[in-house]
Amino acid sequence: MIRLSAVVITYNEERNIGRCLDSLAGIADEVVVVDSGSTDRTEAICREKGARFLVHPFTGFTDQKNFALDQAANDHVLSLDADEWLSPELAASVRAAKEGWAADGYTMNRRNAYGDRWIRTCGWYPDAKLRLWDRRAGRWEGGLIHETVAMRPGGSVIRLDGDLLHRAYETPGQLVAKMQSYSDAWVRENAHRRRISTPGLLVKTVFAFLKAYVLRRGFMDGYEGLLVSFSIASGVFYKYAKLLEANRRLATTLVVTTYNRKDALELVLRSALAQTEPPDEIIVADDGSNADTRALVEAIAASAPVPVRHCWHEDQGFRLAAIRNRALAMARGDYVVMVDGDLVLHPEFMRDHRRAARRGRFVQGGRVLLAEDVTRAALRDGRTTFGVTEPRTRNRKNAIRSRWLSRLASNHGRSIYRVRGANLAFWRDDILRVNGFNEDFVGWGREDSEFAARMQHAGIARLNLKFAAVAYHLWHPEASRQMLARNQEILDATVAQRATRCASGIDRYLA
Repeated sequence: MIRLSAVVITYNEERNIGRCLDSLAGIADEVVVVDSGSTDRTEAICREKGARFLVHPFTGFTDQKNFALDQAANDHVLSLDADEWLSPELAASVRAAKEGWAADGYTMNRRNAYGDRWIRTCGWYPDAKLRLWDRRAGRWEGGLIHETVAMRPGGSVIRLDGDLLHRAYETPGQLVAKMQSYSDAWVRENAHRRRISTPGLLVKTVFAFLKAYVLRRGFMDGYEGLLVSFSIASGVFYKYAKLLEANRRLATTLVVTTYNRKDALELVLRSALAQTEPPDEIIVADDGSNADTRALVEAIAASAPVPVRHCWHEDQGFRLAAIRNRALAMARGDYVVMVDGDLVLHPEFMRDHRRAARRGRFVQGGRVLLAEDVTRAALRDGRTTFGVTEPRTRNRKNAIRSRWLSRLASNHGRSIYRVRGANLAFWRDDILRVNGFNEDFVGWGREDSEFAARMQHAGIARLNLKFAAVAYHLWHPEASRQMLARNQEILDATVAQRATRCASGIDRYLA
């Protein structure tokens, strides 16, 4: 017969813990209780029942349950919550499993109660849980909610007879409180990872109620079935409503790089301030321009509806990576959109980038290349609006803006040579993760590709955004390619080493 450790996590569970521990009598060879700092009689009851009582700070259910798992003296463990207990039939099944252990883990059905009524509808039963297993074959995994035991590949699992009994809720207020706490935690995990629309919110809520009350026969449990079904639908409503609002609250920084091209910069800043959804701040990353550029930025900042800041360093040649890092270190937004100082923005440019923002990826936008004569006329006339029919335009298709076409055509690219910093968006957290842009690059070429390589090595995917975030590139003579060969060597080393961070990066500006 194997020896079994029962592990339980608690916090102010004086009403429930005694019943839980009593159900383990004669089954567990030891009981370990890990508490999060209870202020009621939880500790006294546990010690009276002979449990080993430990206190550990709570950082999440997954972490707490894994800590409890590690305190067990035996490899075979039974994990319970304080408001759960074994039915007599399940207790007999656990004893039989101890006598003839035949699998890596065992699942059991959980029977949930509202008040004094056991709910067998609404999807509440059978609520299968893996709670008895060899800890060498699996550990708790999950986020802030819905932690589960993840078994090793190929691990064998057997279903036990009997129910794990769970006194879930006593009052409607408890249902509401749990729904609110779960929806808050769910949004923290899913904000800017998932999307929801207002019609989608309505459809999901109605379907959740119909699924629980009709398809899963909640109506058969009378008032309690109606209450549980409605609480399920309310949980769906509030988690997606909170997600919708969290996604809308995205704080953005627009970084505009420039060098001694005041006329183009003025058009770019005017187009940025004319956005239907303006950025929360604009930072001009100035690679050493003359004083007239600073004067322009200060003049525009004086009347701008959002903060416009000037980030400058001394002119020591082409040091684009360094001035980008300085500007990014100043950024206050969670999400950064970076454009060149010769890229005039469509009025919906920032709105499109906000819609495309997802955790775990960065976004490469396109550009429309304006002809030399069109550029000269635009600079002369102060023009900031262009269209698909603009004459002598290259990449004309990039001037098309269509939401449904964008959904169809946008794709996840892998080629690092197709990345251009002229229209690029990323999470500030991800910038810090890869240490920003590599300042070993001096002169034009490959710094954007090397940055993209490190992002991809770090597991951050790239979205090539099509038919959205439209921007018009003002013509200028091509930059010198003199340093291209040396810069290629730096890129090749990053790719060969699968590097995720650069040595000369943004960290020098963060202190």
